[in-house]
Amino acid sequence: MRKIGLFFGSFNPIHTGHLIIANYMANYTGLDEVWLVVSPHNPLKKKGSLINMYDRLEMVNLAIERAENIRSSTIEFSLPQPSYTVDTLIHLREKYPTTDFVLIMGSDNLQSLKKWKNYEIILRDYHIQVYPRPDYPAAPEWTQHPSITLTDTPLMEFSSTFIRNAVKNGKNIRYFVPDSVMAFIENKGLYR
Repeated sequence: MRKIGLFFGSFNPIHTGHLIIANYMANYTGLDEVWLVVSPHNPLKKKGSLINMYDRLEMVNLAIERAENIRSSTIEFSLPQPSYTVDTLIHLREKYPTTDFVLIMGSDNLQSLKKWKNYEIILRDYHIQVYPRPDYPAAPEWTQHPSITLTDTPLMEFSSTFIRNAVKNGKNIRYFVPDSVMAFIENKGLYR
């Protein structure tokens, strides 16, 4: 069975931190591939701050155009919104019955896992690879859980919010995002 890591996100916008995490997961954890699942609307985030999902998808595709074992997924574009991870996982398992899907999440999301819809089903039926996030140590209740693996992914100390604020304030975002993504943001006048 192929093992596919699912890295869900708004990718608003995708940045170097996302790419480092995806590359680490695809090459250092035994996964065959990582799919960047562009979420139209995360139920735990305000929809108003999101730009068009197709623009976010285009930035993801620009960012990974030369990446090996990393691809984008629009699976949630056709599912009811807001997107619930458990529903997407069940849908993917039905669509790809010979694939083992692994959830990729940050330690910040792990702390809020009990707020997720049917989180018990996720823990029962899927494995979770967790990458560290600043100021969010993994809670002891999760570190011993058989479905959860804490990884040594390099720690990223910036976020999409940082990028959006930088663009809004006219700051240079070179190296925080791939050049192709920076050009796309500038050409479309996003986040101004």
